[in-house]
Amino acid sequence: MNKIAEAKSLTIAEQLKRLPHRPGVYIYRDVNKKVIYVGKAKDLHNRVRSYFQLPEKLTPKTQSLVEHINDIDFFIASSEQEALIMELNFIKQYRPHYNIMLKDDKSFPYLKIDVNEKWPRIYVTRRFEQDGGRYFGPFSNGGSVKQTLRIIKRLFPMRFCSQDLNKPTRPCLEYHLGHCLAPCTGNVQPEDYAQVIKEVTLFLEGKRDNVIKELQEKMNHASEATDYENAARIRDQIQSMHQVIEGEKIAAVIRGDEDVIAFVQEGDQAYVQVLFIRENKLTGREGFLMQGARHEEPSKIMTGFIPQYYSSSTQIPPLLLIQYPVEDKEVLREWLKGKMGGAVEIESPRKGVKKQLIDTAAENARQGLEQIKIKEITSGKSVDAALNELETELKLPAPPNRMEAYDISNIQGTSAVGSMVVFEKGKPKTAHYRRFRIKTVEGANDYAMLQEVLRRRFKRGEEAGDTWSIQPDLVLIDGGKGQLNAVREVFDELKVTVPLASLAKENEEIFLPKRPKPIVLPKSSAGLHLLQQIRDEAHRFAISYFSSLHRKKSFASAMDGIPGVGPRRKSALLRQFGSVQRIREASIDELVAAAGVSSTQAKKIKEYL
Repeated sequence: MNKIAEAKSLTIAEQLKRLPHRPGVYIYRDVNKKVIYVGKAKDLHNRVRSYFQLPEKLTPKTQSLVEHINDIDFFIASSEQEALIMELNFIKQYRPHYNIMLKDDKSFPYLKIDVNEKWPRIYVTRRFEQDGGRYFGPFSNGGSVKQTLRIIKRLFPMRFCSQDLNKPTRPCLEYHLGHCLAPCTGNVQPEDYAQVIKEVTLFLEGKRDNVIKELQEKMNHASEATDYENAARIRDQIQSMHQVIEGEKIAAVIRGDEDVIAFVQEGDQAYVQVLFIRENKLTGREGFLMQGARHEEPSKIMTGFIPQYYSSSTQIPPLLLIQYPVEDKEVLREWLKGKMGGAVEIESPRKGVKKQLIDTAAENARQGLEQIKIKEITSGKSVDAALNELETELKLPAPPNRMEAYDISNIQGTSAVGSMVVFEKGKPKTAHYRRFRIKTVEGANDYAMLQEVLRRRFKRGEEAGDTWSIQPDLVLIDGGKGQLNAVREVFDELKVTVPLASLAKENEEIFLPKRPKPIVLPKSSAGLHLLQQIRDEAHRFAISYFSSLHRKKSFASAMDGIPGVGPRRKSALLRQFGSVQRIREASIDELVAAAGVSSTQAKKIKEYL
C-alpha cells in the first residue's frame, strides 16, 4: 500500500488530474481538514471524478458533500478486497459525516467464553479481541444480550460468577437452584464441565438439535448407571430446550443456515433488522440503526451495512438473503469468504419462501424503528417538546399532560367494543384504561358507537369519585371529521368543555371542532408522533378486546349442540386449546388428557366438529 502526497496546495481540478487508474480508497476533507467522507473504488481516477459533474445529475446529499470538499486524499490498494478493508478501518477511525454508518458501533456488546480458563464462564464484554476466546455477537443492545444470558442460565449449569476457584469453598445458591455445577467445591471433573461449555457453544451457534442429541445421550448414560437424580435433571433440561426451540420455529421450508437482512429508511436514519436462521429455526434477531441515509439509494444503504456489520460479527452463514441488491457484490463475496473460510452467497429474492422471510425482516424493522421513535418521544425533553408543540398547534390552553384516546372495533356491528386509553406526560397510564361493550347500537354504525362510549364515559365522570372523575386535557378520536362531529354532539349535550381532536389515518390529518381545514404537521413532528402513538394504542386495545369477545362467541356457537358438552366443559376446552380449529386437529387421546372428557365424549366432539 502506497500513500500519495496530499498535495494540499493543489486545486481540486489539479488533484483530480493526478488520480491514478488503480483500486484504492479516497478521502474528502473540508476547509478545516476534517474528514467528511471515505469511499472505495475499483478505479480511483474514474470514481472520484464522477462526483464533480453537473449538480443536477447528483443527489441532494452528494451535492452537499461536493460543496464542502476542500481537499482530496487517497490510498492505493493492491486489490478491491484490500480497498474494502481500508475503507472500513477509515470509517471507524474518522466516522465521517457523509458516510452511512452504524450508530455507536464501537459499543456493541458481545458474549464471551474464555476457553483458556480451566473453568470458563460466560460474560458480557464490549471489547472484541483476538485472544483465543469464543465471542458471540455483536448484539444490538444490552437488553438483548441480557435476555440471551437469562436463557443460557436457565438451560445450562455453568458458572457466571468471577470468584477465585483456586481454593475450594461451599457452593452458593446458584448450585442449589440447579444453575451451576459448582466447580468452586472441587467436586466437578474438568471434562464434565467442558462438556457443558461445549453445549453452550453449540446453543449460541444455533445448533440446538445437536445440543439435544448430546443431552439425550448423557441422560441415557446416567439412567443406565442408576444415577436417576442426574438423569431427571437432564430430562428437565431437555424439556426446557424443546420449549425454546418450539418458540424459534418458522413457517418456511429453508435448508441450511442464513441471515436475512432488511431495513426501513426514514429521514437520515435506516433501521436494519437481521434475522438469524440456523437449521430452519429463527434463533435470534438484532436491530441496528444507521445514520447518514438521507437521499441514499436502498442498494447503497445495504452495501454500507454488510461490511460494517460482518467486520465485527463472530458468525457468518453461507447465505445472506438481502432486501436490496448490493454494489460490488463479488468484492463483498470474496471478502466474506476470507473471513468465514468458505463460500458465502448473497441473494436478493423476489418471490417464494425466501421473499417471505425478507418481508418478515422488513416488518420487524418497521416495528423496531417505531419502538425507537416511541422511546425518543417518551423520554424527558422529547415529551416536553411534543406537549408544547401540541399546545401551540392545537390552540390548547396548556400542554395536554393527560390525554384520552378512543376507538371502536367490530365486524359489521357484531361483538362491537370501544376502548379508552390514557397517557399522562407522554406515557401510558394503563391502570386508567377502560373497555366498553356496545349495548345500545344495532348494526355497523361507528358514529353512534363512539357516541355511546363517550356518553357513558363522561356521564360516569359526573357520578363517580374515582379515576372517571379526572378530566383530560385533550380527548383524541381515531377517525376523521365525521367521527369528530359525532363526539362533538355528545360534548354539547353533556356540556363537556374538554378540548377535542381527531386523527385520520390516511393522511395523518388532525381535525378540530369549528375549524374547516385540518392541521397537517410534518412527519418528523414530535407532537404528531405522540398523537400517533396514543391513537395506535387505542386501536390496539380495542382490537385485543374485540378479538377476545369474538373468539369466545365463535367458539361457543361452534360448540353448541354437542351432546353431553355443557357450558363448563366448553369453557374448559377453550382454556386448554384456545380455538375450535385446535380442538378439531387434536386427537381423541389429546382431548381426553387435556380436557378430562371421556373417550366417548371425545369421539362425539370430534364427529361434531
